[in-house]
Amino acid sequence: MNDQRVGANSGVFLNNAWYVAAISGTVGRELTPVKLLGTALVLYRTAAGEPVALEDACPHRKLPLSMGRLTDDRVECGYHGLTFDARGQCVAAPTQEQIPSSAVVRSFPTKDKYGLLWIWMGDAELADDDAILTIENYDNPAWHTTDGDSLTVHCNYLYLTDNLLDPSHVAWVHRSSFAGEGTADAPLTIEENEHGLVVSRWLYESEPPPFYKPLLKFDGDCDRLQHYEVRFPSIAINKGIYCPAGRGGPGWVPGSDSYEMVSYNFLTPVDANTTRYFWLQHRNTDIDDDALTKEIAAGAKRAFEEDKVILEAVHQGIAAETTRHINLGLDAAAIRFRQLLEGRIANEANG
Repeated sequence: MNDQRVGANSGVFLNNAWYVAAISGTVGRELTPVKLLGTALVLYRTAAGEPVALEDACPHRKLPLSMGRLTDDRVECGYHGLTFDARGQCVAAPTQEQIPSSAVVRSFPTKDKYGLLWIWMGDAELADDDAILTIENYDNPAWHTTDGDSLTVHCNYLYLTDNLLDPSHVAWVHRSSFAGEGTADAPLTIEENEHGLVVSRWLYESEPPPFYKPLLKFDGDCDRLQHYEVRFPSIAINKGIYCPAGRGGPGWVPGSDSYEMVSYNFLTPVDANTTRYFWLQHRNTDIDDDALTKEIAAGAKRAFEEDKVILEAVHQGIAAETTRHINLGLDAAAIRFRQLLEGRIANEANG
């Protein structure tokens, strides 16, 4: 797998897939420019609240439409007033006797779900709302979901998927938070499925990590599951299960004192060198404790910022390498995921 080839330009991303474009609440009745998969877009909402995504370029001289203005539900170019509706059709051309037939802007399917604004970057006819990830227990009143948050990370998105298929890094990168005894060398299980890859392991009779210890509903050592999963093209699901020592392992059955935390991570490539990182946390305890929710959200963001520092340096280091970097055994899942994703990208390119 050649790290420099995958993601090198917009043509090698998987286009026929749903990506998170923004946190829903950040897009309103104003023109919002974003860049996703190497494509400049403008986002806004209609008066009815429906999200719209158009190519951020007027077909006349490619002035960004985001430099124009929103009039009713239409975007007026700031150069000569060509005006486009939510479908990208030109509906007004003030300087022309008639609207040019070629005055069309590409539009992209969008959908609000889980407080996130999703976008389909490929063939619009293939967009299927049901293909958006399902968050289990999202509507379960016994579970709590944090508000979405995000970071911009200056590295290729595949370094993030690598990281999110690697439980081993926790022992060094997150020493004061997620790390715990046994995480450095406990064996891993790798499972491949139609959606991507899962890397997991049970850690038995260990002390809970500092971040999780005050959240547990039992004292003493625990059995804990590390579940690291990445789904095509770049959605990572990290699940932690904690139960009293002696009750964990394959076939584990939830108990009233069990603690489950699921982190949903949505990695949207901006281009080959930058990624927008969105996430939600989902837990099965203390659903009405707002102070705890804020504490958990802040702790998660601190950990992701620790990853950001490391992965931006990795991106720069590999881009400037004078001796070839190597892989370790712990990279097996990441390498396999890249191979599978590259196969899907090649199949898409070949129709």
